Amino acid sequence: MKIYDTPGFPNPLRVRIVLAEKNLLARVEFINIDLTAAEHKQPAFLAINPTGTIPVLELDDGTYISECTAITEYLDNFAGNPTLTGTTAREKALIHMMQKRAESELIDAIGIYFHHATAGLGPILQAYKSPEWAGRTEWGQMHREKALAGLGYFDRVLRQQPFIAGEGFSMADATVLGGLLFAHYANIAVPEEYSALLAWKARMYLRPGVANA
Repeated sequence: MKIYDTPGFPNPLRVRIVLAEKNLLARVEFINIDLTAAEHKQPAFLAINPTGTIPVLELDDGTYISECTAITEYLDNFAGNPTLTGTTAREKALIHMMQKRAESELIDAIGIYFHHATAGLGPILQAYKSPEWAGRTEWGQMHREKALAGLGYFDRVLRQQPFIAGEGFSMADATVLGGLLFAHYANIAVPEEYSALLAWKARMYLRPGVANA
């Protein structure tokens, strides 16, 4: 298998955590994509993934799978022993619910702020990021505030349970970790009063699957 991604970025981190948790890192060849040069927006990459986003998983039969949730579903069920996406109907529903919230309330909100209210990753990539939004500081600030509200929401969740979707580590935890990395890049600090979220983050960084990613 191959993974097209850029190490150190939020969504690639999510999938790399999954690979580490499933002990699949050694079975994957990583193909580096130059985000700052907008390589993922060029025809060669768009032939692989028309949405122009990373990461992308290429299977040995030539099938391409994009979108982190879809990639995670495949990798988690690859050997028939799912550990990150749930085994019962209840587990699956809760994990997917929290996965969606982690995307919409953190990663997506931070992404809009980062790419449209800051310099983002530079002028080459910025040309592909809805230039009509440039200078709309109120739009970016709104999504920054949404991201901060999302951090508060997950802090409250983690005051009630040890992991994002319940009692066990799941893909939702990997997604929130990706969101926290993105928040760091966007200079959105986690408020000190969100102690449960900060303690969870520290605990997650000691987890072998996260550390190896």
